[in-house]
Amino acid sequence: MMRPGGEQGWRRLPGAVLFWLFGLVWALPLLYAIWSAVHPPLYSTVFALFAPLTWHNFAQAWNSAPFARYFLNTIFLVSFTVAGQVVLATLAAFAFARLSFPGRDLLFALLLVQLMISPAILLVWNYREISWLGLANTIPAMGIPYLGSAFGIFLLRQNFRTIPSELDDAARLEGCSLLGRLWKVYVPLSRSTYIAFALASISYHWNDFLWPLVISDSVSTRPLTVGLEIFATPDQGVQWSLVTAATLMSSAPLLIAFLLFQRQFVQSFLRAGIR
Repeated sequence: MMRPGGEQGWRRLPGAVLFWLFGLVWALPLLYAIWSAVHPPLYSTVFALFAPLTWHNFAQAWNSAPFARYFLNTIFLVSFTVAGQVVLATLAAFAFARLSFPGRDLLFALLLVQLMISPAILLVWNYREISWLGLANTIPAMGIPYLGSAFGIFLLRQNFRTIPSELDDAARLEGCSLLGRLWKVYVPLSRSTYIAFALASISYHWNDFLWPLVISDSVSTRPLTVGLEIFATPDQGVQWSLVTAATLMSSAPLLIAFLLFQRQFVQSFLRAGIR
């Protein structure tokens, strides 16, 4: 006689197999990139079991383009953008969550409209404004249009509203100023939300391509995505082993961070209410 638990296990088997198949399909491009990057160019499309391994593709790709400069540009761009987003989103979210002023709800509704506007629609307008400011072909120019993050403001505002108002009143009675209450009460209690937003923002701006491509035109300002695109389209033809090696190097920081801290990533998103 089959046990109830075993019967449930058999019922769940098709779903589990389907999930594994979807996961395999999703991972195929990454698996191919790894295969091509660690094998000689001859084996980039030949999947021989005993093909020789090599790390020469990584060294050749690194020396074929200024990837060190691209990495520095990307790190500076992401740090500048995320830091600016966190500061502005914190101040705006606190104002929308706890302060009373005329038109607050209307302004917040207009802010949410930004979530429905694709950044690509504003390319020409942003380029004109950045050029007028004299910041074209600079790293800050790539981050300035994203500093006012509607997603970050909405996320923090929703979290601030869940914090008991008694804590705010207690801090006020102890003599805390407005910014003091924000720093000592709201920010510490929103740690998971900050982590979740920072992870989403870092991932987005590390992989952003279109706006940096438009606003940067020199090695001194190009991030990894633009540098990789230029490296992958040489005049003499595409060398897939070098392209996949460069792609893995570019995405390695995000992949390693996710593998090391995937549990913290998931917990932060769940606590922040992201589904």
